[in-house]
Amino acid sequence: MLKISVNTSLFGSLKADVAIVLIVAKNTKHIWVNRKKLKDFGYKCEGAFFDQSARTLYIPIDALDADSMREAGAIAVRALKSYPFAKAKIGFYANDAASSDKCELMYAFAIGALCGGYSFDMFKSKKQESALQEIIISTESYRQKGHARRINTALIHSLNVAIDQASILAESTNNTRDLVNTPPQLATPAYIAEQAKNIASKHGLKCQILQQADLEREKMGAMLAVARASTQAPYLIHLSYIPEKKSRAKIALVGKGLTYDSGGLSLKPADYMTTMKADKGGGCATLGIISAVAQLKLDVEVHAIIGAVENMIGGDAYKPDDVLISREGKTIEVKNTDAEGRLVLCDCLSYAQDLQPDFLVDFATLTGACVVGLGEYTSGVMGYNERLKEQFEQSALKSGELAAKLPFNKHIKKLLDSKIADISNISSSRYGGAISAGMFLGEFIRDEYKQKWLHIDIAGPAFVEKEWDINPYGASGAGVRAGVEFVLSVIARSIGRESERRGRPRKVANAAALGAESSTTATTTATKATSAGTTQAASGKRGRPKGSKNKPKDERK
Repeated sequence: MLKISVNTSLFGSLKADVAIVLIVAKNTKHIWVNRKKLKDFGYKCEGAFFDQSARTLYIPIDALDADSMREAGAIAVRALKSYPFAKAKIGFYANDAASSDKCELMYAFAIGALCGGYSFDMFKSKKQESALQEIIISTESYRQKGHARRINTALIHSLNVAIDQASILAESTNNTRDLVNTPPQLATPAYIAEQAKNIASKHGLKCQILQQADLEREKMGAMLAVARASTQAPYLIHLSYIPEKKSRAKIALVGKGLTYDSGGLSLKPADYMTTMKADKGGGCATLGIISAVAQLKLDVEVHAIIGAVENMIGGDAYKPDDVLISREGKTIEVKNTDAEGRLVLCDCLSYAQDLQPDFLVDFATLTGACVVGLGEYTSGVMGYNERLKEQFEQSALKSGELAAKLPFNKHIKKLLDSKIADISNISSSRYGGAISAGMFLGEFIRDEYKQKWLHIDIAGPAFVEKEWDINPYGASGAGVRAGVEFVLSVIARSIGRESERRGRPRKVANAAALGAESSTTATTTATKATSAGTTQAASGKRGRPKGSKNKPKDERK
């Protein structure tokens, strides 16, 4: 994995094979920029420019903000991949605003560099290896006002902490990408269970695997029905992270783990099946989140629960017109077997509620309707608690993932009515499919957990068919950064309430404060840098035209 380090040498004297210089808002008046050379080449600050004689890569950015820095990190690594340079250097960029987190921008750059250079080449006979091994950050600071100067010792320490944090988040994101990208002949439910065991062993997590007989004892009739026609046995995977210190909250994460979705007897068209290996994206994201939480040693209890199954066809396949009995005891009329993810999730959510969590969050590539409504860059956030939805949305945006709230309403709920069972597995209308799917899941949330539950539909950003931001082709790892940031926000709010009870009401304004309040080095690491990313640039979203060959490929209703 690419290494990012900090060096106290001045930028000009720091030894490296190539320099990375950012041009902010087309301002070339800076000591790190060779204005004459750029003028000679007629460079208009549009796109990256590599000055071969000076071995300097210039990258224009709109502003000194986290979004621009994160994308710049990805651009730098991709641009240098075809060159034989082992070491690159960059100066320290920070926002001049007094209230800003001074390490926020370099954290964002690091995330971009560490995630942006990812590629899945397991099956490539000829692999394109990058020569770039290290990016060194000089402690000489680029300043918009005044001259460049070095950052102080305390800031150097904070920067090192931020880089450590970025490395953990990037590793978890890239591992999630690997798992999602692994093709279905390898990544069976049993394979996912084995990977979960490896994660548990590596990070000291408790691991419980429920097999067919266990699921039958748990009366998970909906999940078992989906798995019935497959030759691959289903598994419910349960990983647990228990902090060394007193836990501030218990969070249950539930992930849809469809290792392949053919649609069942409601068979998908051939071109819609392509990329259905990514239907396990939600389950893989929960594994990424809990592995990051464990490495950061956060003082919060986290459970990751994945329903790993295949939805296939065969003589024993579940059918439209079947009535299933869920673990909650509710009966479900099956009207479409391609609406299988919600059937797996409803039983897994039932299981998770038995853990009595303070927060219950599910991640799923659930509906093509969400992609149609929000575009392919944005996850949908649903639930009954508006404040909790806002909290997750802001956490996602801060992490660098795009998310938007979708509203429940009683009229869409009525569309799930069944004449012969408690509920139908699809709506009677083709419209509002993302919301109706979320409201279906809501019917399996007990009253005492309705205000604690969130449903995150990651169908849009989970799999990338055209590179954008820090996401290359293939799995993006959607949900990992957002989920970790949400966990951190839960910790921050707990610290805030604790301060108020002690008679010291104040807002936990930033990661440094959060780390200080938790009084652990690990929590300082976790919170210092994750607050880096802000809202990704949402301009230029591409919609998929109705009838397009590249329609969303999930549960298209």
